[in-house]
Amino acid sequence: MPRTATTWLLIAAAALIAVLPLLIGAGSHLEEPFAGADAQAKSAVTDIDRGYEPWFTSIYEPPSSEIESGIFALQAAIGAGIIGYYFGVVRTRSRLAGGRAAPPDAPRTETAERSADAAADTAEADSGSAER
Repeated sequence: MPRTATTWLLIAAAALIAVLPLLIGAGSHLEEPFAGADAQAKSAVTDIDRGYEPWFTSIYEPPSSEIESGIFALQAAIGAGIIGYYFGVVRTRSRLAGGRAAPPDAPRTETAERSADAAADTAEADSGSAER
């Protein structure tokens, strides 16, 4: 299967996974259909022990659920960026340590250009000394 077809199938599957719960009405019988784990845990604890008193409070309570969702999305984006940076560094280090060349369609980097220039200079020096 061509890469573009695979890509579009994966995008369609992700969209279906996101939209399907809304279309079938999953959780429509609940007061808050897509409540977070914290709210569900709190209701479970109060169902088990009605006299339960939390032993700590939040440091910051956002004024609305939209702001809370935005802060959560920001936290997830920062985490994804850190993880992506780590994998990029590891991949680059392993490529440089293994001495593998970049794929032919990869753009040339400054390091690759310096290496190519140094190799050309060495070849010129070698050919110049052989002619003497």
